[in-house]
Amino acid sequence: MKFNTVFSTTLFCGLIMFAGLPIAFATETSRQAEVRDKGAVIMPFQLKTTTHFFAKKQDGGIQQVVAKDPHDNTQIRLIREHLQKITQQFRHQDFSDPATIHGASMPGLRELQKAKSGEINITYQDLPSGGQIRYSTENKKLIKALHRWFDAQMSDHGADAKEGSMQHDMMKHH
Repeated sequence: MKFNTVFSTTLFCGLIMFAGLPIAFATETSRQAEVRDKGAVIMPFQLKTTTHFFAKKQDGGIQQVVAKDPHDNTQIRLIREHLQKITQQFRHQDFSDPATIHGASMPGLRELQKAKSGEINITYQDLPSGGQIRYSTENKKLIKALHRWFDAQMSDHGADAKEGSMQHDMMKHH
């Protein structure tokens, strides 16, 4: 009788754990699916073939988008074109693309939109398999807004986004 109780309990716990597997291994929330679908309208590259990196810095941060396949010249070109375009928009406080993708109430976005012209230095740079945007400012409130904005993007992009930089990620895997 003791064996049956232990066996039944073990079997029951095993079934509960097995039944929970699909939930534990779900890779995309409904929010991430919504962001992916809206992003497809704004971003010309394919989200699933790229990785977004967000590195917070003391004076702002670095946003990188790179092709998962370093030989996918089409995605690399599309990444670079998009990042160059939004760099110009952001320099003029035009954050309409992130607002369209992530929503107007995205954390940090309102503060970035209200920044004075030139208060945030925004520069673009090509990377071997994509591009990056560097944000820097001396304004502590804007630095916090940039960090909240980065956190929101990482959450919204799910498995296609990582904290840190591409170089940092590559060093972890070697």
